Amino acid sequence: MTDFSSRHAREQLDHEMIMIEVNLDDCSSEVLGFTMDQLLSAGANDVYYTSIYMKKNRPAYKLSVLTTPLRQPELEEIIFKETTSFGLRFFPVSCHRLGREFYIAKTAWGEVSVKIGIYQGKKIKFSPEFEDCRALAERHNLPLQTIYDEAKNMAISHYK
Repeated sequence: MTDFSSRHAREQLDHEMIMIEVNLDDCSSEVLGFTMDQLLSAGANDVYYTSIYMKKNRPAYKLSVLTTPLRQPELEEIIFKETTSFGLRFFPVSCHRLGREFYIAKTAWGEVSVKIGIYQGKKIKFSPEFEDCRALAERHNLPLQTIYDEAKNMAISHYK
């Protein structure tokens, strides 16, 4: 089950985040996956890759890492050590986060934690946790979507 963090309980605007970006045209997919795992383990708020084209029309990836200023030096070190990058760029960004709470859907197959997004005091998003749904789908030999839909519908019904 998912741990509930009270720091995300309320909707918030955060104007003190940093986006680190680097273009990589000569880095293997295995290294990229390993690097993502290392960055997330070190506390990056988000890590993702975007397909891009660089000079001479070379296919490449842009690595984007969202972090706090406090974690920036450690994450930059990981990027330099684990990728082929000789440089990166970073800039301040603002983030608007929905408030969050969790509901435990007690389905016929087991419990699923459902993340609920709260916008201006209203519950507007219901997102079952993938790993919970996956485990139940595998255990009961059911389609993942069956578990996902049941948990989501239970959460929505609970708050109507």
